[in-house]
Amino acid sequence: MKRTLIKFLKITGIFVLGMLLFMVLFPILFPGKIEQEVKAFANRKLNGELNFKEANLSFFEHFPYLTLTLTEFDLKGSAPFRKETLVGADEIAFGINLKALVFDGAVSIDKIFLDHAYINVKVDKNGNANYNVYVSDTKEAQNPEESSDTSLRLDRIAIENTHLKFDDKSTGIFIDAKGFNYLGKGDLDQAIFDLDTEAEIEDFNFAFGKEVYLKNKKVNADLITKINTNSLSFIFEENNLKINQLPIDFVGKLDFLSNGYDLDFKVESVNSQLKDFFTALPPAYVNWLDKTQVDGQTDLILTLKGKYIASTQTNPDLGFIMRIRDGAINHKEAPLTASNIFFNFETKLPELNPEKLQVNIDSLFFNVGKDYAKAIVKTEGLTMPKVHAVIKSSLDLGTMNRALGIASLDVKGKLKMDIKADGTYFPKSNKIPATQAKIQWLKGYLKTDFYPNPIQNIVVDTEIKTTTGQLKDLKINIQPASFVFENKPFVVKAKLQNLENIAYNIQAKGDLDVGRIYKVFSQKGLDVNGLVKANVHFKGTQSDAMNGKYARLQNSGTLYLKQIKTTTDYLPKPFVIEEGTFSFNQDRMSFADFKASYGQSDIQMRGELRNVIDFVLSSTAVLKGNFDLKSQYFNADEFLSETVTTDSKTKETVVVEKGVVVLPKNFDLQFGAHIDQLNFQDVKVSQLKGKLGVQRGQLHLTNAQAEIVGCQVKMDANYANETANRAAFDLKLKASNFDVKRAYTEIKLFREMVTAAESAEGLISLDYQLSGKLNDQMMPIFPSLKGGGVLTVNKVKMKGFKLMNAVSRKTGKEKIKNPDLSEVAIKTSIKNNIITIERFKFKVAGFRPRIEGTTSFDGRLNLKMRLGLPPLGIIGIPLKITGTQDNPKVRLGKQTEDLQETEYQEGMEITPNPLPVPMK
Repeated sequence: MKRTLIKFLKITGIFVLGMLLFMVLFPILFPGKIEQEVKAFANRKLNGELNFKEANLSFFEHFPYLTLTLTEFDLKGSAPFRKETLVGADEIAFGINLKALVFDGAVSIDKIFLDHAYINVKVDKNGNANYNVYVSDTKEAQNPEESSDTSLRLDRIAIENTHLKFDDKSTGIFIDAKGFNYLGKGDLDQAIFDLDTEAEIEDFNFAFGKEVYLKNKKVNADLITKINTNSLSFIFEENNLKINQLPIDFVGKLDFLSNGYDLDFKVESVNSQLKDFFTALPPAYVNWLDKTQVDGQTDLILTLKGKYIASTQTNPDLGFIMRIRDGAINHKEAPLTASNIFFNFETKLPELNPEKLQVNIDSLFFNVGKDYAKAIVKTEGLTMPKVHAVIKSSLDLGTMNRALGIASLDVKGKLKMDIKADGTYFPKSNKIPATQAKIQWLKGYLKTDFYPNPIQNIVVDTEIKTTTGQLKDLKINIQPASFVFENKPFVVKAKLQNLENIAYNIQAKGDLDVGRIYKVFSQKGLDVNGLVKANVHFKGTQSDAMNGKYARLQNSGTLYLKQIKTTTDYLPKPFVIEEGTFSFNQDRMSFADFKASYGQSDIQMRGELRNVIDFVLSSTAVLKGNFDLKSQYFNADEFLSETVTTDSKTKETVVVEKGVVVLPKNFDLQFGAHIDQLNFQDVKVSQLKGKLGVQRGQLHLTNAQAEIVGCQVKMDANYANETANRAAFDLKLKASNFDVKRAYTEIKLFREMVTAAESAEGLISLDYQLSGKLNDQMMPIFPSLKGGGVLTVNKVKMKGFKLMNAVSRKTGKEKIKNPDLSEVAIKTSIKNNIITIERFKFKVAGFRPRIEGTTSFDGRLNLKMRLGLPPLGIIGIPLKITGTQDNPKVRLGKQTEDLQETEYQEGMEITPNPLPVPMK
């Protein structure tokens, strides 16, 4: 017995030592072949860039498996994400089939081990994914001589402590899983196989459509998935998950299509504890749950079925059901419990189309002591929803708030509701649900964590009734609505009837600190402020206001506003009422001490608005008014419309598209304007005075006077926006003796249009009329310009004038270079991108030049010139001038060629530079 035992131990020891020696020496004998085969396999099978530092073969990394470990592993994704990492890890290990290696000399990978890795899955808006990096074998038989000794037939996948991200822009799904542990086992070398999976996630986050549904959740899963590698199909047969304490069953199918997915999922948690449901919600609810007794059962069912193909806008059907039975909630041992909670909720979203949205709350009920609330609400559609609702309640809000433990809200008072509604809601067609509603909130009190003081003494007593579902049958009676905030009471009483021809009786009295009230409902730091003091009474009918029967109206009172910020579709920036007192008398609203700001501009007005009531009650009414307007500084550039695009993730502005100034079509306002300083397109205007009118989408400036570059200018102008990016204008301008050099220095548009004035000095005058179109930068579209007038050169020194210099070189007359011009009147007309110059004469150094012809806004020349020789100019040299302003060509002769015209077409954007003018 002893000898036998010793012999057995010797044999066992030799065997163990032999095996250890084999495990140490074997990797030394094969590393080159294995590494070479793996690299060749990767190059042939991976459609993505693969990099690693070194390869180590060992039995001891993942004992007892022989594994090839690649360090500093980095695999890039497929197009269009070829430069971004798909899988990165300090180490990734591939299990090598020892039998195939020893007996067949083939490298067969049957296991993958991944530890402390980063997996980054991305799909763009068009459904292109970065995970398409594996090139599958073709179905055709391969030539044995061309086949490789390396194959991928997995039966084990192990992932430990990994960070997984899944960001699918096409579906709006975002998953972020940290501490991801995964073990998958199965006959992965088969075309169809079952994959047994164990998974744990320490920190799981899930968002859909930018809304976060799961945050910082712990997930455990045992899954059985049938995988078909031929069609890339996944069938989830038996899947048990647990999100924190909530158990979930998950079955379904996922087929990968060439351009999307085919989905059939059902996720459910049936007969679960209501308390476990709250553990799966965001952390705030989990903290609340620690102090709350929750009882009851719940069912949750989520279904998603159909094809998702982004390129064809094909979407699956989404459904969700939630039921709560025998629910009860009691927070911090409140004196009464919210009990008998029953809730049946079902929603369907066919084809993920909001217009087909169906919501069905066929029962909601709970008690708080003897108090109760119950509701049935059903809707179908979104833009024009069909509504059926029955809501009743009698609740002590303070008791209910304590029972539910709503920490951020302290609400009190008795709330009674009795609401019935049935029908279609579509106000544009004067359709609303037939409604009977009574709402009472007595002795109300509201306080939030966002502001230290409450809104108290809240009283709401409202009745809404329409039996036919027509706006003409609607009656609204608010009698009264009042509250006290910061020791200041505010009361509103209102009766409204027949919204097709509104009969109104509204009274409002009290103070509203808009900024502080907003802080009650929102977080600090947001730019909302303002003060309203009201003591007004409005009574009358819309038809009387429309038909001018003002004696029947009873509108009176005053309204004081301070630091009120308003926005409108017509202006890109907010308009801030710094201070204003408004008095109401019938249809009139008088302005006194009105001060406002818009961007850098300050505005002061006195005057009145008319037809105010009709304008408020009707979308077609025209608001009329007369004002005296004063401003110390007015920046007209800030009134250009803007379309702003923001990045969905960073919220930063990425694109700002400019547009023309857009004027409302329902204004008829007249202003006597006096603006000390006005800025528009780098033109600085001083002491602008004139009459300004805004009428039905058009602006008229008449009898205006201003100072521009030290010169007195008179002008009349008309302006109308045609689209957001196009406008029409008509301008008459008269300016006497303005300084050419100063105009060139201070006005960008003048520099572009009169390039010859760069070295000029002296005075010129202008009497001109011009009309045309403006582009989205409020710059003229030159082929659209039409007009004409006179440019008078009073006394100007021309230096470096290329045209006369070219004539000087051609004729050999040195004295006509850099001419001094005086008392020369040049008549021109503009049409189809061509400036026609009528014949004009001038004197220079005894010579008498005479010029006529055409030039274009893109710099082309077609001029006739007669150079009259001293002493009287009776004898002259005929010249023709072609080429461009920068390179004029002067030749003897009279015959010239007409310039090609450019007729304006709708949508044209041509605004070329440089821009020649007649004085060239």
